[in-house]
Amino acid sequence: MSGSGWVRIEPWDECGLALLRRVNVPEMKEHLGGPESEEQVLARHRRYLRGDSMGGQMYRVVALPEGEPIGTVGFWGRLWRDEPIYESGWSVLPEFQGRGLAVAAVREVVAAARARGGRRYLHAFPSVDNPASNAVCRKAGFAFVSECEFEFPAGRLMRSNDWRLLLGWRAGGW
Repeated sequence: MSGSGWVRIEPWDECGLALLRRVNVPEMKEHLGGPESEEQVLARHRRYLRGDSMGGQMYRVVALPEGEPIGTVGFWGRLWRDEPIYESGWSVLPEFQGRGLAVAAVREVVAAARARGGRRYLHAFPSVDNPASNAVCRKAGFAFVSECEFEFPAGRLMRSNDWRLLLGWRAGGW
């Protein structure tokens, strides 16, 4: 577990399924291709339970001091422009938005990705039409790289902003 004073991130477990269902609504999936079917939600939950084959981790975001689950955050490995990176994504339930909790959760996941190691950069790819997620990137310390075409969900290209955060550097490179 990890915490910032406002939120704590907890590794994904069986309790996460109810949370996935709560974030799988049109207003939460507006910039992500729309809600998923129940079958897709269950498949996502199973993937999160198994963990990421490229070294990532999904978390439940829990508000402090209540301990109420308020969203999801995580990082996972991928290739981006021929470089191995971590990608990050998050969702915070509407009733908890606008309080800095997403920024706190993303900062916690940045620390987790740094601790995991293995990648030089953590990227996030919010839609250019999602000002809230782009603001989270900026406030969490990511640097804007450029607009780009990004495939999400699979088979659908969306116009995104590529945000990048340096996780660390080792002498001699990675």
